[in-house]
Amino acid sequence: MKTESSYDVIIIGGSYAGLSAAMALGRSLRNVLIIDSGNPCNKQTPYSHNFITQDGTPPAEIARIAKEQVLKYDTVTFYNGLATAANKTEHGLEVAASTEEVFKAKKLIIATGVRDIMPDIRGFAECWGISVIHCPYCHGYEVRNERTGLLANGDVAYETAKLLTNWTMDLTVFTNGKSTLTPEQTNHLKQHNIEVIDKHIDLIKHKDGYLEHIRFADGQVFHLKATYARIGFEQHSGIPMQLGCQLTEMGHLQTDMFQKTTVPGVFACGDSTTMMRSVASVVASGNMAGVMANKELIDESF
Repeated sequence: MKTESSYDVIIIGGSYAGLSAAMALGRSLRNVLIIDSGNPCNKQTPYSHNFITQDGTPPAEIARIAKEQVLKYDTVTFYNGLATAANKTEHGLEVAASTEEVFKAKKLIIATGVRDIMPDIRGFAECWGISVIHCPYCHGYEVRNERTGLLANGDVAYETAKLLTNWTMDLTVFTNGKSTLTPEQTNHLKQHNIEVIDKHIDLIKHKDGYLEHIRFADGQVFHLKATYARIGFEQHSGIPMQLGCQLTEMGHLQTDMFQKTTVPGVFACGDSTTMMRSVASVVASGNMAGVMANKELIDESF
C-alpha cells in the first residue's frame, strides 16, 4: 500500500553533503526528509583527512556523528531506503522509494554522489580508497616520499604527475597500455626522473587493501607503497537526469554558486557536483544548498 507524506524539502542522499544540508534546514525550522540507502562512495576508506577538527577520523564515524547531531532537530526525519524516481508536479516535486512509498516536497536537494567506474584490474577495487587513491590532498601526506605510482594516461597523467611531485619524487606513471602522452610530455617527465611504463597491468597484489606490488601482463612485478588512479565516474543516481538536470562536460551536475541545478526547485551538492571530492568540500556545498533552499522558500512565501 502506498503512503504519501509532505515536506518542505526532501534530500536524496544522507552522507556528508546531505546531512550538512539537513542541518542548515533543521536549524531553519524546515520539515525535512532525508532518503538514504547507506552506500557512500568512500565506504572502504579507512581515514578522512584535510578536514579541520576531524583529521584522521574514519569517514563512517564522521557520518555517524553528523547523523546523530542532525536528527536532534525534531523537524528532520531520516528514511532508510532507496529513492527510485522523482518528478515535478504543479506544487513541487514527488519522490518515490523502493518501498513504493511516495513523498512530496516543495524543494529537492540531490546529494547522491557519484559511482566510480573501476578498471578491469584484479585487486583494484579492493584497494580503492585505501592504497589505490584519488587525491593527494586527502591521502598524499600519509604516503609522502614513498615509492608511488600513478595509473593514468595522456594529458591527465601529465598534469597529475606534475601535481604529485609535491608529495614524492619517487613516482612512476602506469598507462596500462599504449601511452597517449606526447613526446614532449614524456621527455619532460623523464627530466624529473618520472618513468612511464606502458605495459598492461594484470594484478594489484595487496593485503587487506594495502598494496604490495603491481604485476604486469608479462609477469614483471613492480613494488610500491601506493598508487594514485584517475578513473571515470558516473552519477550514482539517475534521478537528476529524470528531472532534466543538465550535466557539465566532465559529467557533474551543473549548478550555480548557490547550488541550484538547471531545474527550478532542485538543488544539488556533494561529489555529484564537483571534482573536489573531499569531506570538507562537500560539507560546505551541502550547507550552501540547505541555506539557499530555505531562502527560496522564504522568497516564495513572503
